[in-house]
Amino acid sequence: MWKKLKQIEERFIAIENEMADPELVNDQNRFRRTVKAHAELLEVVESMRSHRKCAKELQEARELVSAGGELAGLAAEEIPALESKLAELEEQLKQLLVPRDPHDGKNVFVEIRAGTGGGEAALFAADLFRMYSRWAENQKWKVGIIDCNPTALMGFKEIVFQVEGKEVYRNMKYEAGIHRVQRVPATEASGRIHTSAVTVAVLPEADEVDVSINPAEVRVDIFCSSGPGGQSVNTTYSAIRLTHLPTGIVVQCQDERSQLKNKNKAMKVLISRLQQVREEEQSKELAADRKSQVGSGDRSEKIRTYNYSQNRVTDHRIGVSLYYLEAFMNGDVKELIRKLQAADQAAKLAQV
Repeated sequence: MWKKLKQIEERFIAIENEMADPELVNDQNRFRRTVKAHAELLEVVESMRSHRKCAKELQEARELVSAGGELAGLAAEEIPALESKLAELEEQLKQLLVPRDPHDGKNVFVEIRAGTGGGEAALFAADLFRMYSRWAENQKWKVGIIDCNPTALMGFKEIVFQVEGKEVYRNMKYEAGIHRVQRVPATEASGRIHTSAVTVAVLPEADEVDVSINPAEVRVDIFCSSGPGGQSVNTTYSAIRLTHLPTGIVVQCQDERSQLKNKNKAMKVLISRLQQVREEEQSKELAADRKSQVGSGDRSEKIRTYNYSQNRVTDHRIGVSLYYLEAFMNGDVKELIRKLQAADQAAKLAQV
C-alpha cells in the first residue's frame, strides 16, 4: 500500500509542476485533463501527508517517554490520541485507494421492461418508474422519458428514460437486474398472490468521444408517434428509430415533437448501449472480480423482491430486508442504497 501511495504522490508532484507551466492554458484539452487529474489525487495526497505528520509526532512522543525527563509525562498522555488518529488516517487511506468507478458522476439511461407475469408485470414496471421518479425528485434530479410502450391498464411493457443530476450513476447503478414482486394483482378476483418480474438496465451516459459510430452503419427510420399525447401524435412523422447494423441494437425515441431532438436523444442512448457492450466484452476476463462487487450490473441476476403482503422489500445481494415497502415505493430508498454502497465499498476494500 505504501509503495502505491508513494507512486501517487510522485505523480501528484509531476502534475503540480505541469500546472506551473504557463503554456498549459494554451491547450484547453490538456489543461482540463491536468486539472481533473490534480483534483482526483489531491485528497489522497493530503491524507497521506497527514498520516506522515502524525506518525512523526507519535515517534517523537515515544522517544520523549523513553528518554524520561520533564516532558515524558505530557508525551505519554498524547500517545493514545496519536495512535488512534494514526489508525483512522490509515483506514482513510485504504478507503481512498479503492478504485472509483469512472462513471459515478454521469447521468444515466434507465430501461424498465416487463418480464414474467404479463399485465401484472407491466403494472409493476409502471410502479418502479414512479418510484424512480419520486426518488429523483427528492434528489433534485431531472427525469425525461425517451420512449415507452404503455398498456391499457396504465402499465408499461417497456419504458426508457433519462435521469440527469449530481452523481446519478453512483446511486442508481445498483438498480440493474431483475426485480421480483409478490402481491395480489388488481385483475385477480380470487385474491391469490402472484409473482411477477421486471428487468431494469442502468446505462451511464457515454461521451461521444468514447464511442465512435460510423453513420453508414446506422439505419434511421422515421414514423408517427404513438400512445398518449397531443395533436402531433399519429399525424406528425417525428418519432425516430435507430438500428446499429453491426450489433443489431435498436433504439427509438418519440418523446419530443421535434424529429431532430428525438434523433439526438436516440443517438445518446445508442452510444451508451454500445459502450456497455464494449465494457462487458472487456470485463469477461475479470468475471471473478465483478462477481464480488455488489454493483456488477448483471441484468440476469435477481436482485430484489417486493412482498406487498408483508410490507417488505428484500435485497438478495446483501441479505437486507426493510419493512416499509409503501414508503420505499414512494421514493424513500436512501437507506438501502447506503447499505449497498457500503457493501460494495467493503468488497473492493478487501481486494485492496
